[in-house]
Order: sequence, then C-alpha cells, then structure tokens
Amino acid sequence: METAILAPGLLLLLALLIGIGRTQHAHQAVEAAARDAARQASIARDPRSATAQASGSARAALQREGLRCTPVTTLDTAGLDRPVGTQAAVTAQVACQLPLSDLLIPGLPGETTIRARFSSPIDPYRGADLGFTNSEGISGRNLSLGGR
Repeated sequence: METAILAPGLLLLLALLIGIGRTQHAHQAVEAAARDAARQASIARDPRSATAQASGSARAALQREGLRCTPVTTLDTAGLDRPVGTQAAVTAQVACQLPLSDLLIPGLPGETTIRARFSSPIDPYRGADLGFTNSEGISGRNLSLGGR
C-alpha cells in the first residue's frame, strides 16, 4: 500500500531530475557552440569568412552533442576592421530553438530557445593580406619564408 502511494511521486521526481539534466546538457552544448564560433571567427582574416567559419563551427558543435536544432549565429566582427597591432575581440551569440519533447518528455508540445554568448580576443599581431604578389603571381598570404 505504501509503495502504491510513494511510487508516482518517486517517478515524477526521477523524471524531473532527468529533465533538469537534459536541459543543463543543452545549455552547455549551446555555450560550447558559441565558444567555438567566437574562436573560429577570431582566427579569420575578414568579416565574411568569419561569419561562414563561425556558423559552420556552431552547427558542428551542436551536432556533436546530439542536439537537433539549426543554430542562429550572430557575430560582432567590428574588431576585425581594427588596424593590426590594436587589441580587439569578436563576439558570437548562438541561439538554438529546441523542442520540449527532446528535453523533457517525448511527445510534449512546445519549444524553448537557449542562447549563449562568448567573446574571443583577436591576435593583435595577426597577419594581414596586403595584396602583394611575387613574380609567380602568388599572393602575400601564401608566401612562406625560406623559399620553396
């Protein structure tokens, strides 16, 4: 008799703990995606390639963690326009809209949006493509020191 009274409460508590754990895992995955996106963007040479690299990195990070969502990645790439030698940063914000059925109980209607933001410093002495070419038409970015 006591088991019949306590069992539903214990099952509800267990389901709640599992839901909290899965939600926490989703938050950590989105934070990791934002961190990866910011780091990839900080390595890029221009805002356009930074955006492409950050979006791809965020998607890959979420897929590795098993989240079924399409991330929306927003970048603040104003730091990439600063002159070489000055300190700057790139900030990435990732938003992921997840169905509640993936987080809590299968079949549960609704969605929740998880957001994370991360800033990554840009190397103040990063290389820049100055547009120079050698006699063979190889751009300055592809030139190596020490010859062939």
